Amino acid sequence: MVAGAVAEQGLVIAQGLRYVNAWKGKTVVVKFGGSVLDANGGGTLVQDLVLLKGAGIHPVLVHGGGPEITRVLERLGKESTFVQGLRVTDAETMDVVEMVLAGRTNKAIVSMIIREGGQAVGLSGKDGRMLVARKYRGDVDLGQVGEVHEVHPELVLQLSAQGYIPVVASLGIGEDGMSYNLNADTAAGALAVAVGAGKFVLLTDVPGVYRDYDGTRELISELRAADVAALIEDGTVSRGMLPKINACLAAGTMLVP
Repeated sequence: MVAGAVAEQGLVIAQGLRYVNAWKGKTVVVKFGGSVLDANGGGTLVQDLVLLKGAGIHPVLVHGGGPEITRVLERLGKESTFVQGLRVTDAETMDVVEMVLAGRTNKAIVSMIIREGGQAVGLSGKDGRMLVARKYRGDVDLGQVGEVHEVHPELVLQLSAQGYIPVVASLGIGEDGMSYNLNADTAAGALAVAVGAGKFVLLTDVPGVYRDYDGTRELISELRAADVAALIEDGTVSRGMLPKINACLAAGTMLVP
């Protein structure tokens, strides 16, 4: 019985080593949602990042912090409003977004990585003009919500090459120096393209995309790019899943040769 267990563990390790060897030297962009950090404190996920770095793979972490932003706004007596998964961001809300993302959440993740034996540097998309943004262009004015216009990944690449795990808060900076609230999924996808990531991973507590089938909800476990437009059109992909799917679509289009 013991011998069987040891043999099984050896097989798992051997399979894992082959996978690690195939990805060694490559960059993996991972997006943590604030809800994921709430769910388990991010401990296991951070351990995995440190393990990947130690194995020669270069993880880059992009994070949001939506639940914590909402909690702080509630304490200030301010209601949160969302349009198609994007938070309406006036000047007061922008102050809270910056405080939570670039301050509390970002530095908490950096501390967790260091506690697990890794090395990390906390950044926001404003540092080094990493994520240059412009005002979101939609049917509704969302205030200081931005869309990524340019990406300058040099700082991330330099830090990663020096052994650090870059931890990036999803904030953007305009050409005029104005701060913009960026959807973390969109920011992560844009950064994945800019750094030439071998893999782009979104971690979230959202169950996924469901299709109604004979009165029941059926999870779509695999989604092809060609099918996305129709699912958005009929409302199957909506709300918080919309920016996630669009980010994957954009990154996949640029990353797949």
